[in-house]
Amino acid sequence: MKNTWLRFAATAAIAGGMLLAAQEVGSQPAQPAAQQHRRHAGGARIARYLNLTPAQEAQAKAEFRAARQSAQPIRAQLKQVRLAMFQAVRANDTAKIDQLSAREANLKGHIAAMRHEAFARIYTTLTPEQRAKADQIPAHFRQMRQRRMENHPNPSNG
Repeated sequence: MKNTWLRFAATAAIAGGMLLAAQEVGSQPAQPAAQQHRRHAGGARIARYLNLTPAQEAQAKAEFRAARQSAQPIRAQLKQVRLAMFQAVRANDTAKIDQLSAREANLKGHIAAMRHEAFARIYTTLTPEQRAKADQIPAHFRQMRQRRMENHPNPSNG
């Protein structure tokens, strides 16, 4: 009898803990602070790589912040498209899936254009040396990604 009560109390305690944990997870922001920090750290890393002046760095932050804010309504539309896509997939509505896929591609294209236009405005403020380094960034990132892949164990060997 004592063992049964102990099991009941333990089960209630575990269930209560799970409820509290579920409430904490649900109340957290959509983007964790660590993920936001990584995004800003990437910008700081590029600023160091290009050797930006404080004024150039401030302008770059302002440009990207403005682009992110102007893209916010498009991101909201994109979220609605994704929700509709989920419903279309569940309903096996291939015509709607095609339509929503085209809409999603269009919205993503607008966001990419905004980001590239912001970078173009920043690029015009760079010195010739900084422009030469900026032109090498894609190749630099490819090399870094290649090194990371070579050093990472292959999951299919497991």
